[in-house]
Amino acid sequence: MGQYRIPRLNDQLRDEISQLIIRGEVKDPRVSTFLTINRVEVSHDLRYAKVYVSSFLADAQQLKGVEGLNSAAGFIQTAIAKKMSIRQFPHLMFYVDTGMKEGFEMVQKLNALEKEQKSAEPEKKPDDTAE
Repeated sequence: MGQYRIPRLNDQLRDEISQLIIRGEVKDPRVSTFLTINRVEVSHDLRYAKVYVSSFLADAQQLKGVEGLNSAAGFIQTAIAKKMSIRQFPHLMFYVDTGMKEGFEMVQKLNALEKEQKSAEPEKKPDDTAE
């Protein structure tokens, strides 16, 4: 098996699933177009694929969206399998990925610390003697 086959398949599945969501082809009302497919990890035997989903929606809405994607997994698999020429299409399993939201919150905390540090520093006045 080629060393680049799995990563290419991961990227292709991520793009195809994203397009299905964006175009609104997944009819489950729990699935929002605000869901983002971060990454896909296909197993080496090509039987399973873990699909990591994130969003800036509330945690409850994101969880409902992932549940909707899991219930629509059969439709998604069929729709993508028609486009791809692969002998055995992997079984899709969707998971909540909180990494993007956690990263955003960490940046906000760092920015707040930086502002706090700048406000705590006394005003530095230029020296008149250094000429």
